[in-house]
Amino acid sequence: MGNPPGAGRRFAGPRNDEKRPENLDVLTMGRVGVDIYPLQVGVGLAEVETFGKYLGGSPTNVAVAAARYGRRVAVITRTGADPFGDFVHSALRGYGVDDRYVTAVPHLPTPVTFCEIFPPDDFPLYFYRLPSAPDLQIRADELDAEAIRGAGVFWVTGTGLCEEPSRSATLAALRLRDRAGITVLDLDYREMFWPSREEARRWLQQALPYATVAVGNLDECHTAVAERDPAAAAKALRDRGAELAVVKQGPRGVLAVDASGAVEVPPVPVEVVNGLGAGDAFGGALCHGLLAGWETARVMRFANAAGAIVAGRLACSDAMPTVDEVEEHVR
Repeated sequence: MGNPPGAGRRFAGPRNDEKRPENLDVLTMGRVGVDIYPLQVGVGLAEVETFGKYLGGSPTNVAVAAARYGRRVAVITRTGADPFGDFVHSALRGYGVDDRYVTAVPHLPTPVTFCEIFPPDDFPLYFYRLPSAPDLQIRADELDAEAIRGAGVFWVTGTGLCEEPSRSATLAALRLRDRAGITVLDLDYREMFWPSREEARRWLQQALPYATVAVGNLDECHTAVAERDPAAAAKALRDRGAELAVVKQGPRGVLAVDASGAVEVPPVPVEVVNGLGAGDAFGGALCHGLLAGWETARVMRFANAAGAIVAGRLACSDAMPTVDEVEEHVR
């Protein structure tokens, strides 16, 4: 019998031959993979003939989006020891994202994700992450506590809580962070990764007290706090510790509630090509605006515009806009 998955490999700590960077603006943790997107729109996968290959994974895309605004960014994640893993490293470096916390799990393949594109609002996803994904093999005892504590924004996702050892690592990272700076929990509920919504709620509610910012759409908020009404969901998230609750309402725009009150920002009109990267673009822009110290309404307008721009483009990571592009769309 061969070695068990991951035997003898290193985890999420920095490589020994690299100097520690100055404190990061944004450090994200969690899912990574390769998005294989059809180059034919409105065609099912059975009929698609050509595909494009892109960097993917929600917290990874958030890191790319933040780097587009000139932020110092890194991501904690894991790949397979395979050509797609090599692609992840080269893509991250190309986007200006520090890859020192990206390490390989030799016996698990780098995940790939296929989608179908049926604008304006149907984008089925097909995840290939079995028997487990490398990014779910992040371990608590290999985390860089200094980097986690020192980052301006630390961003984790609900998917990181769905399986061990990532679950324990995510909670350990949040405890290390101890609500320092801006600590974001992206609720990020993906039904196929969980045995039940109730199980996801259980673990999200363990993570929420460590987050200063909670972000999710209406379904994700329902998963986390059993509320579907936007105002009630925002209140429930704040009651569990979030200083800023951001509830994405689709065509109704975004509701953000903090200590100063509620802000509701309408969506930016766009001809949708692929809506899958819009939330990650929103996340990177949210990080940028919060780090800049903007008032909540301005942050939401900027993040909304970034999301709209990416919804009008095919890819996720490749599509992330610059500050100037976003400012042109801010309403």
